[in-house]
Parts: sequence; C-alpha cells; structure tokens
Amino acid sequence: MLEALKEDVYKANLDLVTKGLVLITWGNASAIDRDQRRVVIKPSGVSYDDMSPSDMPVVDLEGTVIEGDLRPSVDLATHLVLYKAFPQIGGIVHTHSHYATCFAQASRPIPCFGTTHADYFYGEVPVSDVLTEAEVAEDYEHHIGEVIVRRFHNLDPMHHPGVLAACHAPFTWGITVAQAVEHAYVLEEIARMAMHTLMLTPNTERIASYLLDKHFLRKHGSKAYYGQRRDL
Repeated sequence: MLEALKEDVYKANLDLVTKGLVLITWGNASAIDRDQRRVVIKPSGVSYDDMSPSDMPVVDLEGTVIEGDLRPSVDLATHLVLYKAFPQIGGIVHTHSHYATCFAQASRPIPCFGTTHADYFYGEVPVSDVLTEAEVAEDYEHHIGEVIVRRFHNLDPMHHPGVLAACHAPFTWGITVAQAVEHAYVLEEIARMAMHTLMLTPNTERIASYLLDKHFLRKHGSKAYYGQRRDL
C-alpha cells in the first residue's frame, strides 16, 4: 500500500512543476496513510528531474525515517503538525507560487471577491501570524505548523483548504495529495485574480454572503449538487 502512496506523492510533486507552481526545488508534496500512521514526502533538495517513486522517504508521525536513503523535506515537521491537527486531510502541498507568495509576504489574506474563489474557499484565504524570533530560532518548521493550527482554531480546514504562512508562502491540503495539488493550483489563480482586481479597483467589495454560500455549498457539504452522483 505504501508503494502506491509513494507513486502518488511522486506524481504530485511532478505536477507542481508542470502546473508552474514551483521553481528549482521550491516546494514539496506529501501524503499520509492513516491506518499505518506513515507519511510519504519529497526528499530534501532533490531535483524533480532526478526523482523516482522509490526516492520518496517514508516516516512515522514523529518524523523518524522508516524507509528510504534520502533525507525528507525540511518542511516535514510542518506537514506532521498539520496531519496531527487536521485528521480529515490526506495530503499536503507547499509551494512558493508567485501570486500566493506575494500575499504571504505582505502578511495579507486573499479576499474573496467573486464566485471562482467561492467555489473552493469559504471566504478569504487566511494568513497565519508572523513567527517570533524564539519560534524561528528553535524548531522553526514545527512552529510554522503550530502558527497555522492556531490560525484555524475557529475555521474548518475543509472549508479553507489552504493558508498563507506569513512572510513565507502557501500551504494547501486535501483529502488526497492530488486534491492538495489542485488546491495549490486554484490558490495561485485566485491570488492572481485578487491582485489584478485590487489593481483595477482598490476598494472592491467582498462577495456578498448569500453568493458566497451559494457557490461554496453547491459544491461542498450535505446539500451539494455540483458534478455527478457517485452512487450511480
């Protein structure tokens, strides 16, 4: 089963390149097997061109390498914090995609101006607090995860499948790692739309709550009707 997960994580990391979400080695994707309590993640600093599924390290939830000869991504600790805090998620993506990272560097949430955004995020894309000097000095990547979790103390991570780590870059997640990649792709596009909207009209109003509800809830939740019924 983990061999299939390695293949999924390998493909997800390559998808970040083909979708234009990462440059050089500026990103990583991971997935978790909840039953086996194992996480598969991209190896640290390895070129996407040089990877294979067998290169994907397997770790336990404490970060100990169980399988593989390569060191896992330096962002592993962040992924582990999120997996422990958000039991609904099965995959995580971290990128430094251009427009979303601009909002993260400005420590500014991405406002929800229209229905494209509302199809995926139930309101603005949140931004975490800036880490303190002490948090950066010790267990930096772990604390990135902690400040994200604190930001979600009153938010549903399935209604907001991504976050901007302040002064840093975005993280997204999903039920699968493929869905986490999709959310990273969507996040970059809605960040681009928001930035251009603000350039055109700096005082643009946020989307009306009734329109936000309609577009988000027609795709998500118990009364969703978008797409095809899975029981047919």
